[in-house]
Amino acid sequence: MLARRSAYAAIVALPLLAALVLIALQPPLFGALRNDLFDLYQRIEPRPWSSDLPVRILDIDDASLARLGQWPWPRTRLAEMVERLGAAGAAVVGFDIVFSEPDRTSLDAVLPLLPEGAARNSVAAILEALPSNDDRFAKAIAGTPSVLGMVLTQRAGDPDLARLPVKFGIAAGGDDPRTFLPDFSAAVLPLPAFSEAAAGVGALNWLPDRDQVVRQVPLLLRVGEQIVPSLATEALRVAQDASTFIIRASNASGASAFGASTGIVAVKIGAIEASTDPRGEVRVRVGPTEPRRFIPAWKLLAGEVPQDEIAGRIILVGTSAAGLLDVRATPIDAAVPGVEIQAQLIEHLVSGASLSRPDWATGAELVATSVLGIAAAVLLPLVGVVTGALLGGLAMAGIAATSWYAFTAHGVLVDPIGAGLAVTGVYLAGVYLLYHAEQRQKRWVRQAFGHFVSPAVVEQLAADPKRLVLGGEIRTLTVMFSDVRGFTSISESMTAEELTRFMNRYLTPMTDAVLEANGTVDKYVGDAIMAFWNAPLDDADHAANAAAAVLAMYGRLAELNDTLRREAQAAGTRFIEVRSGIGLATGDCCVGNLGSSQRFDYSALGDTVNIASRLEGATKFYRVSVLATETTRAQVQGSAWLEVDLTRVKGRAQPVRIFTLVGDRGFAASPGFAALDEAHGTMLACYRGGHFDAAAQAAERAAGLAPAAIVGLYDLYRERCRPRPGRLEGEAWDYVTTLEEK
Repeated sequence: MLARRSAYAAIVALPLLAALVLIALQPPLFGALRNDLFDLYQRIEPRPWSSDLPVRILDIDDASLARLGQWPWPRTRLAEMVERLGAAGAAVVGFDIVFSEPDRTSLDAVLPLLPEGAARNSVAAILEALPSNDDRFAKAIAGTPSVLGMVLTQRAGDPDLARLPVKFGIAAGGDDPRTFLPDFSAAVLPLPAFSEAAAGVGALNWLPDRDQVVRQVPLLLRVGEQIVPSLATEALRVAQDASTFIIRASNASGASAFGASTGIVAVKIGAIEASTDPRGEVRVRVGPTEPRRFIPAWKLLAGEVPQDEIAGRIILVGTSAAGLLDVRATPIDAAVPGVEIQAQLIEHLVSGASLSRPDWATGAELVATSVLGIAAAVLLPLVGVVTGALLGGLAMAGIAATSWYAFTAHGVLVDPIGAGLAVTGVYLAGVYLLYHAEQRQKRWVRQAFGHFVSPAVVEQLAADPKRLVLGGEIRTLTVMFSDVRGFTSISESMTAEELTRFMNRYLTPMTDAVLEANGTVDKYVGDAIMAFWNAPLDDADHAANAAAAVLAMYGRLAELNDTLRREAQAAGTRFIEVRSGIGLATGDCCVGNLGSSQRFDYSALGDTVNIASRLEGATKFYRVSVLATETTRAQVQGSAWLEVDLTRVKGRAQPVRIFTLVGDRGFAASPGFAALDEAHGTMLACYRGGHFDAAAQAAERAAGLAPAAIVGLYDLYRERCRPRPGRLEGEAWDYVTTLEEK
């Protein structure tokens, strides 16, 4: 038992440990599975969009390109857009565009393409008096709070890094935040005139996951030793007219990490404080793509945009045109314009939305996984496979519900996958072990009982081994002992091989008769058979089935004798008839696995067993084939029974009324048995009443009516009725027979 429990614990511990390792190490595949689940949460319940949110996207869409011409547009047109936005009261205009090169449509850019001559000189003179497209654009962004885009790169020694615009201050508490931020070595910047004119410059970089889905957006990044904001972060700062970003990292006041450098905790942008992951990134609670979030650029230039759609809002300029390829994937959309992710980040921060995976989440998942995995391992053997599946399903539903509640109510991402895998793995491993244990138990049942009970009974026990009470129980059994008469004489006439074949020929039909009557063969002792009924399975008709088995045994013994007679005649040898005696008794017995710790058998013990054994031996004395107790006879109604005697068997002081089985129900209903029963009853009554002459006459009459198997019984009674000295006719006397031999 200890070994089996140890093996069970070791096997079910494997999936639990595997789940714990996955949670602790978080390999890429497990991380991808977790991200898919959290994405599903957002698809089921995305962040709602409200028209009151202070972000709009000025969209250079396909319709605008169709009306106003292909991209890039002249910067005079962009300047007009900025001026209109400023006049309408925009809080800030942010460009999801990098203006790193001069405008190629500007006239001063066209001048070098003209041929030398008077015409070119005239154009040059005119251009000297006119501002360039870039000058017009620089003036426009200087007159309206604007934030331009830049792209950070890993190109070593990029000269643009030297002119990186810094229009903000940094206040940091705790550990140096630069050690945690995503690091770049260079930047692609706007033209110097634009950088100087703009109120801010923000990075457009994304840090997508392995599947290229943008789930987390950096608020701050690092170029060399300089901290720079993202476009959305800088747009928020400028919109609030804030001058400084306040960064709180590990070991800052209120963010103790017990001395460990665990990363950035939060970034404050004006009045908005955003919780971040250790790298300064925010996991965005995204909403669906909302057409009302977009303002087509052509409508602005056509004067068709209501002022309240612009006044006081952050306007992000970008493109959704398919040909410009600024497309990204989010947790709820496969393709959105890149500028929309910047807008979603600002909406997330302004609306106070929260979506984070706190540093305690992994520890909580490890604890929950351990508790649920151990509980599943302990409960499964106790409650069974079906109940275990129901409890496991409830546990997994509870895990999923807890994770969903944490997401919807608190914006906290708690992963139920690890605990679910642990419960599932432990359940499957436990079921596998329990199934094999059940199969081993069934094999044991088949091996233990296959030769002793009928195949149908074996299958019932194998299907439900609980019906087999191991270790012993008190049950009412009908016990049978059978023995070959004159076996010593038979065995002396045979060689060892011949005797073996003979025993097999005898025991096989006898055993078949027992098994076919739902009996259990306890053991073989030489030529003797011990069997019983009503164990290991319940048998309400155990006594009747035992009686039927006895009659079947004598029928098959007659067939065996016929075969042996023919064989002897053919071989010219002497035929020896095989005869047997059978004892039957019904009563309480102790039945179960009996023996030593090294070897045991399914057997029965008790006074009933002893009586059956004694009655089998007494058949020789009474010269009949079968003797049964009164209890057995009382439970087998309808068969042809005759009372034999009131007997005190050896080793027992209390006398037993014994009977012999003469035939089945058909014989019991025949006129011949009725006459025999009357003569037999008269014999017993006269004998017990001391009328021995009348008893002898009745015995003579009964012998003429009786089957050959019990004729010897009447010979015995005629011998008993002979005159004896001192015995008087009709005098009361003790007619109980005491047997001194087994």
